Amino acid sequence: MRFKWIIWLFFAFLLSIQAQPLEEMEYTLRFGFIKGGKATLVAQNEKINRIQTIHYHMRGRTTGIVDKIYEVNDVYESWVDPETFLPIKSIRAVKEQNYRFYDEIIYDHINDSLFSLKSGHHKVPDQVNDLISVFFYIRQNHYFESLLNGVVVQIPVYHGDELFIMELKYIGIETIETKIGLKECYVVSPKVPRGKLFKTSDDLKIYITKDTNRLPIYAEFGLLLGSLKCELNSYKINGINQMTDQ
Repeated sequence: MRFKWIIWLFFAFLLSIQAQPLEEMEYTLRFGFIKGGKATLVAQNEKINRIQTIHYHMRGRTTGIVDKIYEVNDVYESWVDPETFLPIKSIRAVKEQNYRFYDEIIYDHINDSLFSLKSGHHKVPDQVNDLISVFFYIRQNHYFESLLNGVVVQIPVYHGDELFIMELKYIGIETIETKIGLKECYVVSPKVPRGKLFKTSDDLKIYITKDTNRLPIYAEFGLLLGSLKCELNSYKINGINQMTDQ
């Protein structure tokens, strides 16, 4: 199973972070009835080279039986400009079985370029994002409202020494059972290549609560070899639990 792509797409699930002083989210990943992994995100204000940024630290790892079969422990970090919401720096540190990968990227948005420790300088499109910053960028620049109006959002993303266009589309509204009771949710779907990992291009669904918090509370992945479900287990701001039934 191409578990690194599952972790990659799970990070896409973390759509609704709002850059509070210290924000923490934890998700549980399940393969059917088997608890197979955990993903965490911490977002906080931080200075880098005397520049104020929002620092996102994401970690995805396998647990239990799945960890014994195929161990994954991936870390993604992104420092974004709080005014433009574009990335200043990003780090990708991958540990999957015996495979290791590490890269740091510095972004130059004035000259539409970036520098990768792995591959050097690259020219990129205007407003290019990394894999983490793209979803914060979409939310903070009012793209979410465009999604609800039926617009397919497209943003250039640089990841793994490759440039691609991230697309999201709005599916509709559903009410689902969650850890904090029944929740009415917006359902959105990132577009992915058909047949690579999913049964169809619509087999990834993200459920975002239809309230002021807009929490990405649940996701379903219809994989070729089964299904993966992700559920928000913990959400804290400055250490205070925000998972309350409203």
